[in-house]
Parts: sequence; structure tokens; C-alpha cells
Amino acid sequence: MPIRHTLRALALLAGSAMFLSAFPRTGAQDSVVIQPDDARFLEVLNGRVELVDYRGRRAVKLVPSPETLGKDEDMLALLAGDRFRDGVIEVGVAGTPRPGTPPDSRGFIGISFRTGEHGEWSEVFYLRPTNAHSDDQLRRNHSVQYACHPDFPWHRLRQEHPGKYESYADLEPGSWTSMRIVVSGTTARLHVSGAEQPCLVINDLKHGDAGGRIALWAHVETDAYFGTITTTSR
Repeated sequence: MPIRHTLRALALLAGSAMFLSAFPRTGAQDSVVIQPDDARFLEVLNGRVELVDYRGRRAVKLVPSPETLGKDEDMLALLAGDRFRDGVIEVGVAGTPRPGTPPDSRGFIGISFRTGEHGEWSEVFYLRPTNAHSDDQLRRNHSVQYACHPDFPWHRLRQEHPGKYESYADLEPGSWTSMRIVVSGTTARLHVSGAEQPCLVINDLKHGDAGGRIALWAHVETDAYFGTITTTSR
């Protein structure tokens, strides 16, 4: 190619690059990694947080308040930082029933997203680890759960839409389990243990597509541990 044609082609490419750079990229992602030692909380409801070492990992542990013991209450630790709307939340969790809790305790543990500033409402994906190895197939089908507080707790969703908002996943009580939550609009997908396919898909998030806080979530009957948290906003 003659030199003058080569120079002209390079000039056209440079001009195209300048034109494209004048517009923001679509689908840009902004990831934030929060180590347990660096986690900061705006508020902790029905409990407190402790930094501990658990099964070879640094972790945030949710510990129930004394006044909640023996009650059917949830703990919620709202993370400081930017509000979350669409994107991905990844975290390792480990949950098992606390010593001395009733024999039907499940070890409920999970993540609340698009949560109200003071926990007034929340979209929650959580695990019931002890259900996963039950010999009762119906109970196994209740291993992972979606709930929306306060208006759509698990028991209402189960009664009105059996099987739609819960599913099975292979879980081990007390073991580290990865949770990956992918949120877009009014749809959320839950992946556990690195699975490519989600174990639970919700296409009608009950609070719509408004943003909110990310929070650690567990029932007061649970020894609840949370590892490194990565959030990717879209």
C-alpha cells in the first residue's frame, strides 16, 4: 500500500477512536472487594458483628442480641458503601444451628439486597443447610429460599405459590459455601458452590427494581459466618 494511503487509513482509525471515546461505555462494571477486616456497617439489627477465624478463613460472625434468644427473629447487618441496584454479589457463607437451639433449626443464612436504609424492607436469598441432606424430599426442596420482607415472608410465598420461591441445592451445614446473586431489573438469580446454572430464579422481585443496601442476613438460631464480599454494579 502506498505510504499516503497508509497514513490516511491511520488517520481515519484515530478519528474513529476519538469519536467513540466521546461516548460513555455501555455495560460498564465497577467491582468492590470487601475483606472481613475492612467491612463497615451502618447498622446491625437484633445482633452484633465479631471478627473471627473460622475453618481457615477470616470471617464476620453475626451474634444474636440476648433479648432475641428463643425468638423467631432475623439478624441484619447493613454494609456501608454505595447503594446497590443491578449487578452481582458474591460471598462465602457458613451457617449451622447454634448449640442449644431446637432440633428443627435449619441454620438459615444468606444475603439481603436492595435493603431499606434501616432494614425496613429487604429482598433476601438464603440457605437452609440442614435441609439439603434430609431423607424427606419435600424438605430437601426447601434448601434455598427467596423472601421479601416485610410483606412476603417465606411462609406466605410457600402457601400462595408452592415451590416457586424455593428449591434444592447441595449444601453442608457449617461448611463454607459460595453464593453468587445476579440482579437485573425485577429478576434475581442465585448460584451456589460455583455452579454455572442458578438453583433459584426469581422473575418478580416484590420490591420492583429500586436500589438499596446490601446486608448480611441470618436467623438468630444460626452460627453465621461471612467471608470476603465482592460486589459488581452494572
